Amino acid sequence: MKKSLLALAVLGAFAGAAQAQSSVTIYGIVDTGVVYQSKVATANGGTGSKFGLNSGIIQGSRIGFKGAEDLGGGLSAVFNLEAGFSNDTGGLQGSDATTGSNLFRRKSVVGLAGNFGTVLLGRQTDFADTISAYTAVQDFGGWVNNSGSGLDRLQGTRTNNSISYTTTNLSGFTGNLMYGFGETAGQTSAGQSFGVGGKYDNGPLGLGINYYQSKAGSTPSDVSLIPATSTTASVNTLSANAGSSAQKVLNVAASYQFGPARVYGNYSRVKQDLNTQANLTAIGVGSLTTVTNRTLARSNKADIYEIGTAYSLTPSLKLLAAVDHTRATFDGVDNKAKLTQVSLGTDYWLSKRTDLYAFLAYTKASDLVNPGVSDSTGNDGNQGAVAVGIRHKF
Repeated sequence: MKKSLLALAVLGAFAGAAQAQSSVTIYGIVDTGVVYQSKVATANGGTGSKFGLNSGIIQGSRIGFKGAEDLGGGLSAVFNLEAGFSNDTGGLQGSDATTGSNLFRRKSVVGLAGNFGTVLLGRQTDFADTISAYTAVQDFGGWVNNSGSGLDRLQGTRTNNSISYTTTNLSGFTGNLMYGFGETAGQTSAGQSFGVGGKYDNGPLGLGINYYQSKAGSTPSDVSLIPATSTTASVNTLSANAGSSAQKVLNVAASYQFGPARVYGNYSRVKQDLNTQANLTAIGVGSLTTVTNRTLARSNKADIYEIGTAYSLTPSLKLLAAVDHTRATFDGVDNKAKLTQVSLGTDYWLSKRTDLYAFLAYTKASDLVNPGVSDSTGNDGNQGAVAVGIRHKF
């Protein structure tokens, strides 16, 4: 009996030690608001206003699990799984066309962390997502997605089958390398991607730079190359020009805190060399001579500029403003397309985890499809939108 009690006591001690050396955290964000949009295309081809309840206006609603296990000697095993959902309907957020289900579509990584830095393997964002903290994405989030930051990866575009290495903080500097496997037999370059980036933080100053390049293939690691639908034509397009560069993105961002005001600016260059007229007509989008086909996603090249500020009236209340301007070129089109969005907003924190926000925006497009501010394409050269919402973090 005494031996049994002693054994149980020893097992309990080991269990307690093991539990103390590892941890798992459940976290999430629920972000929802009422959105008004003007000049939205109606079912009969007309134009009308639209009201809706939208999820993820600033940040996508999500639930996640992350953890770490102390392996000793300063080494830890880490993981992070994150699923996105639409709070307005309760449904999980979509899937890639070539994947049956993306439960943890936002993030799915496992790796090691230590004094050398962090190595992660799985589905993850590149370093553009990290330096977006120096841009309007930090305050407006998805509200500025359609004006260019959705194309230049600052909103957090995922890379499948990827491995990344991030250094520790080296006197304010943090560096990152990423590689995505195309997983194509006999052709390593098909579908592969790679990225390199860094940031520097020194008191009120923040600087960031990132370069990302991805290549076409039947199983592209860059999810932005996966078509929205899995039709035969779309799948065939994935294999066309396998191994050729499909997207090249350069981001440069800077932010400075002047007392209560954060002032920032950034520039991005996006090149999509495979977006030729033949490439576009092959997937049934029609002739590029009509403006209905000129979307940012189909451009050959886009230059994206942004300036903005966030002013703290009080520790709880911020006033926000940003201007985003994009210039794009298309194959077979002489005119350079232009898109401008002006965004204003206010954000009031009721606590450390809950805030109320109100945004308005005006977007104007010329020689380009107006992508709209929120979830609906503008049926005119310009569109206005207003959002009022609540965000809770747990």
